[in-house]
Amino acid sequence: MTTDASRRRRVLVLLSGGLDSQLAVCLLREQPLDVEGVVFRSPFFDLTSAKKASAQLDIPLHVVDFTADIVDLIENPPHGFGSCMNPCIDCHARMLNRAGRLMEEVGADFLATGEVLDERPMSQNRRSLDVVARESGYEAYILRPLSAQLLPETVAERNGWINRDRLESLHGRGRKRQFQLAEQYGLQEFPSPAGGCRLTEPNFCRRLKDLKEHEGLHGVRSLQLLKVGRHFRLTDTLKLIVGRNEQDNAIIEGNAELYDLLLKTEDIPGPTGLLPMQASEEQVQVAARICARYSDAASGTNVSIRIRSARNSRRIQVQAAAPEFTEKHLV
Repeated sequence: MTTDASRRRRVLVLLSGGLDSQLAVCLLREQPLDVEGVVFRSPFFDLTSAKKASAQLDIPLHVVDFTADIVDLIENPPHGFGSCMNPCIDCHARMLNRAGRLMEEVGADFLATGEVLDERPMSQNRRSLDVVARESGYEAYILRPLSAQLLPETVAERNGWINRDRLESLHGRGRKRQFQLAEQYGLQEFPSPAGGCRLTEPNFCRRLKDLKEHEGLHGVRSLQLLKVGRHFRLTDTLKLIVGRNEQDNAIIEGNAELYDLLLKTEDIPGPTGLLPMQASEEQVQVAARICARYSDAASGTNVSIRIRSARNSRRIQVQAAAPEFTEKHLV
């Protein structure tokens, strides 16, 4: 019979898919531990790298929906924003809180992250790491294997679940030791350390701020569509989205709700436009002119635009809007 003292311990590692989080997994797997990944799903994070990393490392991956959490923090960030609309300290604390609750639900023993002391001067300095751990509610259970020897002992180390001497003492922005470890563990695929969070992208955050100030942030579809096409603010309550390419056009059509208006050029290549159902005829004309502006129509020619919804389908003729007009409305 296996006693609690002798059983293999389970650790949940926050897995972004970047090199640091993959190395955290590799370091922990050298000890008698069952390692599983955790990733957070929202319109602002791309899960591709995490899923690829979990497959490469051959570990289970828990996907936690984080949309409501991050929207709540964008609207009220206790520690404020970074350079854009990124509430990094609050976001990390909330992620670790959600991971801690998952740890309790699945019967895991502790948590780990790939954070490196002082690698990011604002969000990974000692004070920030301490604040994040404390406000997560699971401070004693959070191990940071890449910098563990420079940080206080955690439950896992005190209880002998893990050998602290076999962990690392990395700090600062240099990556030499990480690359050495990557070669040692045979890690060949990992993204650049740019982050991957759209809340650090100025262009995306301009659209997010516009949405927050007008329609609000509580519609998942609206948040998802921030990543697609060009956005034009026509009135305080009306926004037009125009595809940049075939992929955008397909996403826009796939996200149209029953009575939304879809605008599409006829006879010539052009974008798909998405307009809310409450648009007036004058606003539909403006939207059609903007769509025509991004079509292959020759300057000064009439462009046929098909407008369709669940109610009906019709065609109107417009001329493309002038560049300065579209720029005035571009978010």
